Amino acid sequence: MGYTVLTFGYGYSAQALGRVLLPQGHKMLGTTRGAPAPADGAQIVQWPDADMTESLDRATHLLVSIAPDAEGDPVLAALRAEIIARAHRFKWVGYLSTTGVYGDHGGGWVDETTPLTPATKRGIARVKAEAAWAAIPDLPLHIFRLAGIYGPGRGPFAKVRNGTARRIIKKNQVFSRTHVDDIAQVLAASMAQPNPGAVYNVCDDDPAPPEDVIGYAAELLGLPMPPAVDFATADLTPMARSFYAESKKVRNDRIKSELGVKLLYPDYRSGLKALLAQEKSA
Repeated sequence: MGYTVLTFGYGYSAQALGRVLLPQGHKMLGTTRGAPAPADGAQIVQWPDADMTESLDRATHLLVSIAPDAEGDPVLAALRAEIIARAHRFKWVGYLSTTGVYGDHGGGWVDETTPLTPATKRGIARVKAEAAWAAIPDLPLHIFRLAGIYGPGRGPFAKVRNGTARRIIKKNQVFSRTHVDDIAQVLAASMAQPNPGAVYNVCDDDPAPPEDVIGYAAELLGLPMPPAVDFATADLTPMARSFYAESKKVRNDRIKSELGVKLLYPDYRSGLKALLAQEKSA
């Protein structure tokens, strides 16, 4: 039987899931705030303006892809009672969180059992949102902690080409990353074998310093190496600087052992090569 997946926030990651599920005959319902409907066959609902009763009644699967705000999780703030009433009817619920919930580990490894010690306001908000969803009785919840997302239209090539890329150098700084197509295949694999209460880190096998990624992008393009800039003196926005508040390597063994996932892009090199090849063939 096909799924009817209701996604709160039919954005970058959810549309990647749509590219996997829609060709298989599943239905996608997705909310946006006035954005044009993607031409992928998903049914778009303008929310929070629309009444979500019919969509919630139709949904067999629920995916939450909206970040919390100062008031908490916006879906629960608006629809907690409606979701509680239908909790037992959903076959699968997924919440897209972030590896930021683990906080800073000085470049050390974390896995799904690591205590949550977020170092940023965004990370703290995500911990609270995870807990709020987990507190709903009978909800078949699966939490996905996503590393830094890249993919088509979201890579380092544009900045390298236009000369604005910089290699920000901070000692012992490492990030984990994930290609959006790997997020999609992890979600699809979880839907195929639900395990309510499960938490999965979604990232590649190769945590790396950010300057290495920028440098490799320049190498692939055959362009000059972007300048190295010391983090302490770099001109960064508060948002950009906050990303450097945490350094950790994220383990992804569970998506492989429990879901049988074989990463499409196990490291940034394979991912960036594929993005460039897609650009050239477009």
